Amino acid sequence: MVDVEELLERLKIANRIELDDIPEIDLYMDQVIQLFDNKLATGDLNEKVLTKTMINNYAKSGLLLPIKNKKYTKEHIILLCLIYQLKGSLKINEIKQLLEELNNKILNEDFNLKNFYSYYLEVMNLNSVHFSSNLHIHFDETKELISNINNKDSNYLDKVLLISSLVQMSNLYRSAAEKLVSDIASERD
Repeated sequence: MVDVEELLERLKIANRIELDDIPEIDLYMDQVIQLFDNKLATGDLNEKVLTKTMINNYAKSGLLLPIKNKKYTKEHIILLCLIYQLKGSLKINEIKQLLEELNNKILNEDFNLKNFYSYYLEVMNLNSVHFSSNLHIHFDETKELISNINNKDSNYLDKVLLISSLVQMSNLYRSAAEKLVSDIASERD
């Protein structure tokens, strides 16, 4: 059977870059990469959190504010944090549509990105609580359903059912996010 508490611990859902983690001084690209690796690395050595190529591609595609003197400000790092989270579910083009107006507000208005990011972190905290609670519900529901099967493979079947349920929920959330990005793009046109 799946141990939900152990799974939650392994997920490290609390890993994030807090505002206090971001230095007030501008950073060079290697320092930005090191910050992301230190705060967000999953332990999989083959999976890089952030690379020079990624940062350069984000800058070229207009996802980031213009970079001055090869240094990255606190605003750049906040945007990279948002991109890091978004790229798990959205295409780069969708992320660009989503962040285009935000970048314009940062450049052309007196917009406090740090305040916005603090709200974002609060939402992340709430999402972690909701996720933990919902994972327990999914676990209990699949365990109840699979208990009707008297089979030596019930542990395996329980995991397959739980995984299928989680993937379907992920797909529903991703679809909802894609629709909202599409709404933003159509409102701009």
